[in-house]
Amino acid sequence: MISNLSVLFCVIWAITLLYGEKFAFYWTCSWPMETTDNPADYVKIAVVTDPQLMDRTSLSLAPKSLALEIVQFYTDIFMRRAMLASVMPLKPDMVLFLGDYFDGGPVLSDEEWQDSLNRFRHIFDIKTLERVTNNRVYFLSGNHDIGYAAYHSHKPEVISRYEKVFGSRNYHFGAGEVEFVAVDAQTLDGHRLQSQTSASWTFVNNVSRDSLSPPRVLLTHIPLYRPDWTSCGSKRSSPIINQRISRATGDHEIMYQNYLTEETSNKLLDSVKPVLVLSGHDHDQCTVTHRAKHGAVVEHTLGTISWQQGNLYPSFMLLTASKLSVSNASNAVSTRLCLLPAQIFIYIWYILLFVVTLVVILVWPTNGLNIHLHIGENMRNILGFFKSNAKEKDEDENCEYEMVWDAEGSMHLIKKPKKIVPSHSTERVERGNATLRSAAKKQTVQEVNLVMPQDASGQPGPDAGARLGQVKANKSTVRFVIRRLVRVFQVLSVVAAVNVPIYIMLLFADWIDK
Repeated sequence: MISNLSVLFCVIWAITLLYGEKFAFYWTCSWPMETTDNPADYVKIAVVTDPQLMDRTSLSLAPKSLALEIVQFYTDIFMRRAMLASVMPLKPDMVLFLGDYFDGGPVLSDEEWQDSLNRFRHIFDIKTLERVTNNRVYFLSGNHDIGYAAYHSHKPEVISRYEKVFGSRNYHFGAGEVEFVAVDAQTLDGHRLQSQTSASWTFVNNVSRDSLSPPRVLLTHIPLYRPDWTSCGSKRSSPIINQRISRATGDHEIMYQNYLTEETSNKLLDSVKPVLVLSGHDHDQCTVTHRAKHGAVVEHTLGTISWQQGNLYPSFMLLTASKLSVSNASNAVSTRLCLLPAQIFIYIWYILLFVVTLVVILVWPTNGLNIHLHIGENMRNILGFFKSNAKEKDEDENCEYEMVWDAEGSMHLIKKPKKIVPSHSTERVERGNATLRSAAKKQTVQEVNLVMPQDASGQPGPDAGARLGQVKANKSTVRFVIRRLVRVFQVLSVVAAVNVPIYIMLLFADWIDK
């Protein structure tokens, strides 16, 4: 029985772990192109945003503490699996990161910042990406990387530290017949005389002078302005976040904002004239349509790729840019949002399966899955019950009981055979002494001693039998519970011995560098 039950749960847990830790990421998300299209006519681009690697600023946990290390590991391993199993198998020609690579980037020391950078490179396998895409991996600055305008005036070194690794914050590049324009949105709403703000607007103005530009895609970490309670479409899983702007008390520089201001957004749209806007920052999916002078512009705000940043369904985007000239500029770019597994649901399923495992082991029949044996045993018990009843009935019909009290006051029941009156058809009479042949056989007197506990008067106590039965029942219950607990320990030990190594192997097989 234990062997069968152990094998059953070993198989169930192995399948569960393989799906939750491996196969959940191997799902179908295809590039947004028609099946009749020639893939060589498109540049395939994967877009990722807001990993926000957790650090000492993320939770109220001590730096380098075991709890923080565990949280970091399970957050990092999810993003690494998403990259290795969901994004890279699609073989993108180019990868865009839309900002917020770290959580406490502006306030981290150089050593802490370097440690987070090493984690970021490992999680997203930047070396492999650069080799596969021929160094076409592009980065966009986020507020958790360099802060807002109010921070730049007090700590400008965070800008140089960022640019030393990730390059310029304002730039543009081509992909097929499409031009991508990346701007540092954290500086756009600062004072125009502030150096970083001035540099960002100078870049935007230079881009706007090119009237013969191809179709453009605007890349900004902070979304463009939208009125409060603007619908985000069916892909959003959290409530709508409205505009919120915080300014410093002294110079009134931006300290935080959910969206760019309406004035800045309109100026960006009119200057760049994009056919599509891609943004991040909000951590959840949102699709809105802006009305610009040159026409309607769709903005896709991408959700975070991390399962620890408030989005139940992390995501990334697949984008194709046409290599061929098209009559309608909006047809030059196609997008598809790809949702990743809900990691929290996977962990909840693990917990529920563990509870189910415990309950089933506790209540599972003693014969386990051997149903035919279980049925056979029940039939034998039923037949034995009827046979014993018939035997006792026959014995009771041929016997009578007599109560006898001994010298100590104990009562005894003496079982004696009944006197049988001989019948004329069956008896054999001898002269001078009529006897039955059957009665001549030696009868065995059966004595049943029922020793009853006595009270002070020497008579049996009324509750003595009930107490004796209760003691026996308690002993039987204790033995039953102990046997069940031993079985639980045995089955769980076998299941753990098989599946814990599988779980550890799956974790570190994905974590180590290939």
